[in-house]
Amino acid sequence: MRAPALLLMSALLAAGSAQAALKPGDAAPDFSADAALAGEPYRFQLAEALKKGPVVLYFYPKAFTSGCTVEAHQFAEATPRFQALGVTVIGISNDDIATLKRFSVEACRKQFAVAADAGAKVMKAYDAKLLMMADTADRISYFIVPPGRIAAVHARMSADGHVEAMMKAAEAWKAGR
Repeated sequence: MRAPALLLMSALLAAGSAQAALKPGDAAPDFSADAALAGEPYRFQLAEALKKGPVVLYFYPKAFTSGCTVEAHQFAEATPRFQALGVTVIGISNDDIATLKRFSVEACRKQFAVAADAGAKVMKAYDAKLLMMADTADRISYFIVPPGRIAAVHARMSADGHVEAMMKAAEAWKAGR
């Protein structure tokens, strides 16, 4: 992408950011999606993941863009701590599975899975789409606890703060069990 196009996309992403409609206490919509972990494709199913414990479901606009890569690196670094708390981390965007296989290796550093939201169905169910770009995810993180309730939400276009907010929710959940 050329510099003017990147600037326009950045401006649209910042201007079009929506607040999450799903709030703590709401039911988390169940879904399944093609995903990749460490470059290997598989089918992610939220209901199955929740049988093992809570899930951090984080939406991001586009693989290999600067903010999304930074956020993926931050989640990759924190994934062992999430795992120690019994929490599964999965990112989701409207990128295709071929792109996400690479992203799961390079940006996610083989630490957590990323899912392809074909048709933006999951982001619509979670009200996690950008206002100005309906097929692009907003930057929203949800902490979902079994059997499928939203326990915490962090909605900010900045990549910073998502890991910390979800870690705080995970620690509170673990302490309250």
